[in-house]
Amino acid sequence: MSNVGKVSLVRVTLPAAVCLAILTACAPPETAPALKEGKMKITSPAFQEGAAIPSRYSCDGEDISPALSWSGAPEGTRYFALVMDDPDAPGGIFTHWIIFNIPADSRGLAEAVATEPQLASGARQGRNDFGKLGYGGPCPPRGALHRYHFTLYALDQPLNLTAGVTRKQALDAMRGHTLAQTELIGTFQR
Repeated sequence: MSNVGKVSLVRVTLPAAVCLAILTACAPPETAPALKEGKMKITSPAFQEGAAIPSRYSCDGEDISPALSWSGAPEGTRYFALVMDDPDAPGGIFTHWIIFNIPADSRGLAEAVATEPQLASGARQGRNDFGKLGYGGPCPPRGALHRYHFTLYALDQPLNLTAGVTRKQALDAMRGHTLAQTELIGTFQR
């Protein structure tokens, strides 16, 4: 009778393990790198977590980046990267900003970061889904409320990428080098 129980356990466990392996292997290529929990936090003086992003930072305003600050980076952090995107866009995730190789001693980004390929700090900027380098503010179609995720990554090495990279290229380069990540979510509606 004990052999029957063992066989049943194998029949239940093996399909579950196979399903888990298939789901893991088939994860979409644009998913974020593996997470490591930490106490890192990102904030903005322009808006609170879950609150509306002022129109000044949108295509209806000055279209400048909001000031951001962060704390709690884990030991071993050598660089930061930031990706801002809108998961509510009609065509799927819409990338508004990619900035990477931000030095580890940085504790934030000032308001109105220049939309240049490389900043004086050495940080580089990717191409957003507007087809431009640097920040592109919220500019959703009129109607529904959209959420904007500012995701900060603490990295153990610089990304060996040139300015103008896509979100996918940046996320792929971060894979295996992310020590921690955190996010700030703001909303915008037109």
